[in-house]
Amino acid sequence: MFSLAGLFAIAFVAATILPAQSEIALVGLLIVGKQAPITLLIVATVGNVLGSVVNWLLGRWIEHFRQRRWFPVSEHALARATGWYRRWGRWSLLLSWAPIGGDALTVAAGVLREPFWSFLLLVTIAKAGRYVALAAITLGLF
Repeated sequence: MFSLAGLFAIAFVAATILPAQSEIALVGLLIVGKQAPITLLIVATVGNVLGSVVNWLLGRWIEHFRQRRWFPVSEHALARATGWYRRWGRWSLLLSWAPIGGDALTVAAGVLREPFWSFLLLVTIAKAGRYVALAAITLGLF
């Protein structure tokens, strides 16, 4: 039970302002094999998606927080992500799983007022897809 809570927490944090590696936790738990892989995938995905929702909310309120030292995305990263987002639109959210730039894309989606439900759908597809691919590789399904 604690391992599931830990996986959820690290997946959540990994998608927000703090650096964390949820992939390592997921792979470790898959190798140990005490929980069903589908359970681990669901817990990691839900945690990571909820962390991205925090970023989207920050983006919605960015003008209130942008100049704060703790703000999670640098001006340069936000400008780059906003450019990608303007060029590719909501489909750029399919790259929200990426370790570099993915979090900034989720903030940019909030800044540019992406509707919540399309944001949630695309980010969930991206985050779940990454975890499924990682699990398949770890379990030797590829």
